[in-house]
Order: sequence, then C-alpha cells, then structure tokens
Amino acid sequence: MSDNLRIVAELLAAQQTGEPVVLATIIKARGSVPRRSGSKMLVYGDGRISGSVGGGEMEARVVQEALLALKDGRTRILPYSLVAPDRGDPGVCGGEVEVYLEPYSPQATLLVVGCGHVGQAVAELGHFLGYRVVVTDDREGLANPDVIPNADVYLPGSFADALAQSPINPGTYIVLVTRNVLVDRDIVPLIIHSPAAYIGMLGSSRRWAETKRLLLEDGMSAEDFERIHAPIGLEIEAETPQEIAVSIMAEIIKLRRTPQPA
Repeated sequence: MSDNLRIVAELLAAQQTGEPVVLATIIKARGSVPRRSGSKMLVYGDGRISGSVGGGEMEARVVQEALLALKDGRTRILPYSLVAPDRGDPGVCGGEVEVYLEPYSPQATLLVVGCGHVGQAVAELGHFLGYRVVVTDDREGLANPDVIPNADVYLPGSFADALAQSPINPGTYIVLVTRNVLVDRDIVPLIIHSPAAYIGMLGSSRRWAETKRLLLEDGMSAEDFERIHAPIGLEIEAETPQEIAVSIMAEIIKLRRTPQPA
C-alpha cells in the first residue's frame, strides 16, 4: 500500500472512531523541495503525525498550524519559501511549496435531555441539520422511535445511566428541555464540569433564577452558571415548540460558526 493510500485509510479510521485529525497535502511544489505535489500527512490532536510533507522546520510549522485548524475548524493554505532561513524561511532547499490543511472533526452530537414537545422538535431539527442526535428522558414512554423517529441513539431511564452509555465530549451540545426545575437540579451537577461545547436550559428567567437558587443551596458556585445558556436560544419571540427549536439551534449554530479566541 502506498503512503497516500495508507494515510487515507487512517483518515477513514479516525472518522469512524471520532478522533479529530487534519489532512495536510502539498498542492504546489516548485524548484528543489523535499516532497512533491500530492504528498500527504495526517496530524492528530495530540501532535502525532503519520506520513510526511518534507520533515524539518517546515513540517514542524505545518503541525502547529494544523493544531490551530483543529481548534477553529477552518481550512487554510500555507505557502513556504525554502530559500533564506535568515529571513525566516523554514529551509534552504531553494524551492517553494504550498500546503493545504483540511481539518476533519467528529460529527457533532446533539444531546437532548427531555423528550416532550420541545425536545421532540429540537431532535427533529438537529437531525435535519446533520447532528448525531441522542435523546434521553426518565419517562421511558418518550425516548423511543415512536415519539422521535429520527434520533440516532435512544437512552430511556436515568440521566446518570444515559451519561454512562453516551459520554460527553468537546463536540457535544447539550439541550436541557426538561419538565421542571427539580429535574434540572439533579442533572446540572452531572454536566456542569463536562467538556461539552454548549449547555442550554429551557425556561423563563424566573425558572432559571429558581434553579440557580436550588443549585447554590446544593453547593454549586455562581461561577459555574456562566457555562449555561439560560434562557436557552436566541430571542426571536418564538412560541411554538418548532419555533423554540429554531431559536435553540440558531444559538448553537452561532456558537459553532463564531471563531473562538485561542
């Protein structure tokens, strides 16, 4: 198997296991350069590499840029001149190369906690938008394909059991659309320190204030609440479950598409 075919196979394997990687490909090469157009390299989130785009200082710079690409999810083209190290060039071969970086992140997961009318609408819209949709509710008659036909994973029962079966990762967006503050009181401590990209909670400002009061009584700090988007969603004067789902998913999309500070 050629190096490029092996790297493509590794890329597919990473996608199947949910491991984020960046594919680096030389798209232009002029003059004397260590690798030619089409040469590929994979860069993993921990800095590991497979393959090579030339080695040395140039490759080290490519790895650093690839790690940045994993953070912001954006492709980029890196031009390098390999002529004069005293002017900052990463080599002396005499040629020029351009390297294209293409980040591959795992499919984002939408974890919908609460399968009432709003939860059903959020799950359906999340599926339409291409998320991996996981639904959970302690009311076992709701978290099932009859109620929510297009979810990917159904986890009826306790939320603690749901977390054990579907751990939260940095690509998880949590939507709490439960039936009351007492349910939220039990769930929030289990997720507040998770690596989730987003935690949103349904309810009015008054409901959120009561939830915070109860959580403070339970020993949670006020700083923890900064992670939670509450009331959930963008303010668009939504009324129906479907409109509320649009406001929630709009807030998540805005968060995902807005470049985050390094």
